[in-house]
Amino acid sequence: MSGARPHVGIVGGGMLGLGLASQLEKSGHRVTVLEGAPAVGGLAAADEIGGVTWDRFYHVTLLSDSYLRALLDDIGLGDKLQWRTTRTGFFTDGRLVSMSSTLDFLMFPPLGLVAKARLAWTIFYASRITDPDPLEQVTVVDWLTRLSGRNTVERIWLPLLRSKLGENYRLASAAFIWAIIARLYAARRSGLKREMFGYVEGGYDSVLTRLRASLEARGIEIATGRPATEVRGDAAGADVQLADGSARRFDAVVLTVPCGRVAALCPQLTAPERTRLQGVVYQGVICPSLLLARPLADYYVTNITDPGIPFTGVIEMTTLVDPAAFGGHSLVYLPRYLAQDDPTWKRSDDDLVAETVATLARMYPQFRQSDVLASRVARVREVLAVSTIDYSRSLLPPLETSVDRVFVVNSAQIAQGTLNVNETLSLATRQAAALGPMLRPSDVAGRPTHSHNGATGSASGHMGAVASRSPAVGARS
Repeated sequence: MSGARPHVGIVGGGMLGLGLASQLEKSGHRVTVLEGAPAVGGLAAADEIGGVTWDRFYHVTLLSDSYLRALLDDIGLGDKLQWRTTRTGFFTDGRLVSMSSTLDFLMFPPLGLVAKARLAWTIFYASRITDPDPLEQVTVVDWLTRLSGRNTVERIWLPLLRSKLGENYRLASAAFIWAIIARLYAARRSGLKREMFGYVEGGYDSVLTRLRASLEARGIEIATGRPATEVRGDAAGADVQLADGSARRFDAVVLTVPCGRVAALCPQLTAPERTRLQGVVYQGVICPSLLLARPLADYYVTNITDPGIPFTGVIEMTTLVDPAAFGGHSLVYLPRYLAQDDPTWKRSDDDLVAETVATLARMYPQFRQSDVLASRVARVREVLAVSTIDYSRSLLPPLETSVDRVFVVNSAQIAQGTLNVNETLSLATRQAAALGPMLRPSDVAGRPTHSHNGATGSASGHMGAVASRSPAVGARS
C-alpha cells in the first residue's frame, strides 16, 4: 500500500466513476480516474447540434433526487436548477392525447372505465410495495396481466415495455416496472402532486465541467483519452494496461464499465465469474436528436402505443428548458431502445434521421421537413442491464472479484431501481462505503474471503416510492 492513503484506480469516467472517485477521496484515498473517451461523463456527456451544446441523451432532475441535488450543491450549481411543471402525452390510435391530469386519465380513449380502474389500481398497488424481492420471481407481463387485465396489458403496458426493452420485455421481471412506478411516485410526493422536472442551466456540459474542476482541485487525477486494455491484480496491488502501451500501478482498481467489458479486461477471472458477467442482458439505445425551428407539441414526453412508429417516444426538451438555451429553437429526442441483435444497429445515421423525419410528418400535421435545422445520432450498445428473473441472486455482479485488488462497481448492480444519474450517485455512495474496509493497508496480508453471492454489490435499497397518474415508461433521467 502507498503509505496511509491507498491509491485507487477507477476505470471509467462516467457519472458513476466520478461519483465513486469523490466518495473515495472523502474517505481518505488517493484516486485516479482513467477514461477512454476524450471527455468524462459517459451517458451524461454533451454534444453539439446546430451550434448548440446540450446533452447527448435526455436527462431531467426530480425533486426526489437527493443524491444528485446534494452533488449540485457541493459543486456550487444548486442555485442553477430550474424547475418546471411538464405535461405527458400519448400517441394512440393515430392521434395525440393528453395524460396530464386526472380528467385526462378518465377521458383516455383506448381504455374503458373498468380497465382504467384496474390500471389505476395497478399503479397504486405497485407504489405501496416496499419489498420488491418477490417481484424478481415473476415476469413483468404475467404480473401486469394479473393486476391490470389482458386488454390493458395489450393496449398500454406492452407498447410501453417494448418502447424501453424491445423484445427483451419477455425476459424482464416485474421488478423492472415497479422501479419506474416507484420513482415517479416519489417525485410526485416531493412535487406536491405535480410532475416537477428540473434541469441545470447549461445542461450536463456545465455540470461535468464544474464537477471535473472540483474533483481535480481536491487532488483527484482524471485522465481522459486513456482506454484500458487489460487489468491484472495480485496481493500487493493491481496493474492497468493502457491502449498507448503504458501501464499504471495502483493499490486497488475499481472497474465501472459494463459487465462484458469487465470480462474482456480481466483475464484472471474464473470461468463462473465470466459466465455470470456475460449472462447479464443489456439494452442499447440509438437516439436521433433534431433541432427544430418550431415545437412539435407541448408534451415533455409523448409515449407511443401505436405499432409502426420506429422510435419509442418523443421527448421535447423545450417544454422543460428555456428555448433561449437552444437559440430560440426546439430540441427533440427520438430514442430507439434496442436488443443487441436488432438489425437497426447496422443502419446509417442518415437513414435513421430520414425515417425519423418522415414519421414525424405523419404524426404531426403541422410539421414540415424544412423545420429540421440540424440532426445528430447517439449510439450506446450497453445502456441498461435488464432486471431478468432472479437477477439479484443469479446475475448481479458482486463488488469483489476473485482477482486480488480488483473490484467492480457498475450500473448492473442497480437491481431494483431505474438507471438515472441520481440512482448512479446513490450506488457510488453505497459501494464506496463498502469498499472502504477492503482498501485498508492491513488487508494486503489478510484479505477477507471473497463473496460472490451479489449481496455486497446489490443496489437493492428500498427506493423512495414515487407517483404518476400514468405509466410514463418513456421518461428517464
